[in-house]
Amino acid sequence: MRRRARDDASPSPPMMTEIAATNEPNRPTLDPHPVGPEAQGLALASAVQVEIERRAHAATIDWPAREAAVSSLSPGQEFGKYELLEEIGRGGMGVVYKARQTDLDRLVAVKMILSAHLASPEQVRRFYAEARAAAKLSDPCIVAIHDVGEIRGQHFFAMEYVPGESLAQRLIRGPVPFAEAARMLQDVATAVDHLHEQGIVHRDLKPSNILLDPDDRPRVTDFGLAKMLQADGAMTHTGAIVGTPGYMAPEQAAARAGEVGPASDIWGLGAILYELLTGRPPFAQDSPLETLVQVVEGEPERPSRRNPAVPRALELICLKCLEKNPADRYRSASAMAAELGRYLRGEPVEARSMGIWPRLRRWARREPALVTRLSSLAICGSYFQTDQYLLSNFDARLNLPVISLLALGGAASLTFQALLKSARWAGLARYAWATADMALFTTIVVLYRGMSTPLVAGYFLLVGASGLWFRERLVGFTTILALASYASLGLVAARVGTGAGDFAHQHLLFLTLLTIMGLIIGYQVKRVRALSLYYEHRPLP
Repeated sequence: MRRRARDDASPSPPMMTEIAATNEPNRPTLDPHPVGPEAQGLALASAVQVEIERRAHAATIDWPAREAAVSSLSPGQEFGKYELLEEIGRGGMGVVYKARQTDLDRLVAVKMILSAHLASPEQVRRFYAEARAAAKLSDPCIVAIHDVGEIRGQHFFAMEYVPGESLAQRLIRGPVPFAEAARMLQDVATAVDHLHEQGIVHRDLKPSNILLDPDDRPRVTDFGLAKMLQADGAMTHTGAIVGTPGYMAPEQAAARAGEVGPASDIWGLGAILYELLTGRPPFAQDSPLETLVQVVEGEPERPSRRNPAVPRALELICLKCLEKNPADRYRSASAMAAELGRYLRGEPVEARSMGIWPRLRRWARREPALVTRLSSLAICGSYFQTDQYLLSNFDARLNLPVISLLALGGAASLTFQALLKSARWAGLARYAWATADMALFTTIVVLYRGMSTPLVAGYFLLVGASGLWFRERLVGFTTILALASYASLGLVAARVGTGAGDFAHQHLLFLTLLTIMGLIIGYQVKRVRALSLYYEHRPLP
């Protein structure tokens, strides 16, 4: 569908009539003869693109090691034709300064790679990919790029300066009214649709990358992760996870680079809308690793569960954007913008609530720990009933206690799942849940056939499942519980004279293998968490 017209849009910033030369040779310049604004814009875009391509090519095939250290930059310094005024942003790869462009006497934002003398060719290629993506764009809700180059070994580009705050800063001050949130997202979705029309996927849409100008008009910025659809380089096909965990689409979080496309930005728009409605992103766990796992495997809680005042129509729009399957999301960003327009005009939206089975599927993804426990209890109950009625003689004295224990385990699981959602009790609830699982399982083993039943293999399953929490201490705690429980069974069996001769051999071997498994699971969890912390504090790949 056609993009929504913006009759009230503020005019785009004046285009540069000349790219001033720096101390570098072969700097492209524009024709100084007066021409119309449209021709000036085309000439500027052409010159900037030529410079970007030249430097990106040089960075790719000729990157000598820089031995001389680049002097540190700070506010008040001169940087070519720019006077740095203050630092206004810093990320994993770049730092942004508010600066004055002295030849045109205007304020700009200058972005440069951190520690350019240590930058790798990959970082430089990504930096110029950002400039290449941004230079192609012309939309009142997209921050424009004015200049690109290199000064004293420091790669940079100059962007339109947008005074004001980011959407992330706006959210810190308090909730955004629902109508205002819908209008913001409508403008952002229209701008993102323009990106897609130019063959670009942003891949890092989040509140901190949405700037608000003095009129509260949102402006999309930061194309450091932008993916060119028609000329995608090798750096986007390496299987690297790029983006911000709480806002990236499942296909991004799973490093399925071939599936990343416009639908991934639809997910990002939905994540921003979710935070506008509820005050938090759809997934926000204790570590990037756990957040990524939730993005890939879990389901966000309905916005109305976190904020009962959320309008039903906005909730449906938001959840449609956050569908796991890209094909189930809006077909385009313009379609989402049109849907938000229908909400603002009070018209019915096209998004519909899902049926019972999709709801159950969403619930299962949202509560994996609870579903795992309930499923395990159901399997145990089915196995026990099959054995009682088909394989062995029915024993009424055994049947009722086991079924009662399984029902008690289900009730306990529901209670612990509720406690996990409480910040105060979440940590304790995990340990209490592990203890309850172990006690329940051991009691069933005792009631059923003691140590002679194959059910004792369930101790390995309990230790392995504890690793899914990604907490090394919890794995160790569960392993100790499993060892103590099995050892107590062996001691009871030896005291009553059943299995005493086997305890020193088979049972000791069982305990040894259980200990080794606990150590392996704990080591794997420790290693994965170490990798998670490493990637949390390093620049994005």
